[in-house]
Amino acid sequence: MKKLLLTGFEPFLDFTVNPTMKIVEALDRTKVGGYQIVGKIMQVDFNSSGAALLKFIDEENPDAVISLGLAAGRYKITPERIAINFKDGAVDNEGNKPVDEPIREEGEPAYLSTLPIRKMVDSLLANGLPATISNTAGAYLCNNVMYEGLHYAKTHKPDMPSGFIHIPASHELAIQHGRIPSWSHDDLLRGIRICIEALDET
Repeated sequence: MKKLLLTGFEPFLDFTVNPTMKIVEALDRTKVGGYQIVGKIMQVDFNSSGAALLKFIDEENPDAVISLGLAAGRYKITPERIAINFKDGAVDNEGNKPVDEPIREEGEPAYLSTLPIRKMVDSLLANGLPATISNTAGAYLCNNVMYEGLHYAKTHKPDMPSGFIHIPASHELAIQHGRIPSWSHDDLLRGIRICIEALDET
């Protein structure tokens, strides 16, 4: 059976829970489609998150990598199209706040996702879940991790699909923060399972 490395993030900024963490914990060591899932939680730390992802890839030798991130304010599941070679944005959990810094000096300006993002979106819509392709992963930790995974695949393992999916807030976060769109945990979990099944079908 093929192996999928699925990553999520710990809570960050003023988000006291992170629904990606709960999804990864729920799917860890389960089977979805033709994949055995290995779930890992990433720190929200510009200085360590990229290295941690590469360590997980080296340890697990996965056939594919999907990283998940919270995009509070979005109301659809949004597979990301592109990662850019920049670190920028709000302060991370360790107090780092890079400005216009390259992720890798020798890296390409950007990498396109190698996940079947159109098929993922079509499958989500066919199953009654709002979805669209996103053309920006920002420049915060989500973009950082997406870029590192794609850079590794391009330079070391070109047959390994890799990419990133942003998800909306959970109801739990919406209760804390007020007027932000939210989904139930069950629907978020079902959405990610549908995305993994779409990957397995390619």
